[in-house]
Amino acid sequence: MAVINKKVFKNTLVIFMFLGLATLAYHCKNGKMESDYYNPEVVATHDNGEHFVGSETCMECHADIYSSHLKTAHFNSGAIVDSSNIKGSFKEGSNILDLETVEFIMRSDGEDFYQHTRIKNRSTEIPPSKFDIVIGSGVRGQSYLTWDKDDLYQLQASYYTPTDSWVNSPGYPTYYDEPRPIRDACLKCHITYAKSVEASPNGNRFDKTQMIYGIDCERCHGPSAKHVGYHRGNPEATESKFTLKIEDLSRQQRLDLCAQCHSGLRNVILKGGSFSYFPGEDLSRFSQNADDTDKEISLDVHGNQYGLLARSECFKQTATMDCSTCHDPHRKERGNTANFNGKCIGCHRDRATACYNKTDNSDIMANDCITCHMPTTPSQAMMVQLTKDSLETSFNIRTHLIAIYEKDQWRN
Repeated sequence: MAVINKKVFKNTLVIFMFLGLATLAYHCKNGKMESDYYNPEVVATHDNGEHFVGSETCMECHADIYSSHLKTAHFNSGAIVDSSNIKGSFKEGSNILDLETVEFIMRSDGEDFYQHTRIKNRSTEIPPSKFDIVIGSGVRGQSYLTWDKDDLYQLQASYYTPTDSWVNSPGYPTYYDEPRPIRDACLKCHITYAKSVEASPNGNRFDKTQMIYGIDCERCHGPSAKHVGYHRGNPEATESKFTLKIEDLSRQQRLDLCAQCHSGLRNVILKGGSFSYFPGEDLSRFSQNADDTDKEISLDVHGNQYGLLARSECFKQTATMDCSTCHDPHRKERGNTANFNGKCIGCHRDRATACYNKTDNSDIMANDCITCHMPTTPSQAMMVQLTKDSLETSFNIRTHLIAIYEKDQWRN
């Protein structure tokens, strides 16, 4: 009897030990899952120590804004190359960029894409360069970047949307040139964040594991690890915590968010690097343009929309107008003329909703404020050479200098 009781006791002990181990394993596993949920994966770390977690985390609470933002040129301004986002053709006959002394042939190998180089009248062999990063949403064109280990370069072949063809990248000569190093100042308007590696003679070395492509939520609202962690742990909370609230910013702080990329080259670096500025800070403490002190200088329509807007009477006559007065950064608005005209009429409704200009111009008769007062204008800063025998062609970009223009200045 004692033997049986001893055997039962041992079996019972084994069962309890098994249950205990199983319970411990369950809690360990679910504890990790809980930890992962309340502490989302960090995809990059800002210079100030704040952590980026990627815009996908915003979808949990802001699904509508997130899904609409995916369609914007901002979000699609930079991405890892794949067959869905590279606009240039790789089909035989449409895949060649023929320049004066060099020919570039674009070829694909499954989901990989390459620029092959043939220097005319020479037997020099140049290894093919891979298309790794696409720059530009394709509205006007795209350029492409290639990795050489951790060093980043621009390819000589770009894509030009109006002609649906390969063109020489802006600034490149018509002969073969060494790949152009891409520094953080080049990336800042197409990438939410890129971590530079110090030991780089050309300033084009980056940590590939800490690059966030496109301009996403965290570029304007700041790295969101604390925000996401808090609201996942406190789903009943109604007040937004640990994120930048745009409505709480001053006018200049709101303008600075856009001025990072829309106020010229800002090639005078005063503090840190091109990604050191943090939303809500004073942008002028980090960078400025060399010509900021010259108020009479002519501003090009490409890249300095902020400077042009600031010179407009519409802007100077109000203390509240900023970029978001007319633009919703969360939505694709390009081509929606009625929407932008409505913004103009919304401010000028106390005067008149019909244009006083008596003319046959159909745009004016349709009250098209934008075409008359913000005409598209050739950029002298952004130009491309379409063929080896052609002159450079300007990109036409809508000016943000809101003014009264002569009829011969109007462009659709």
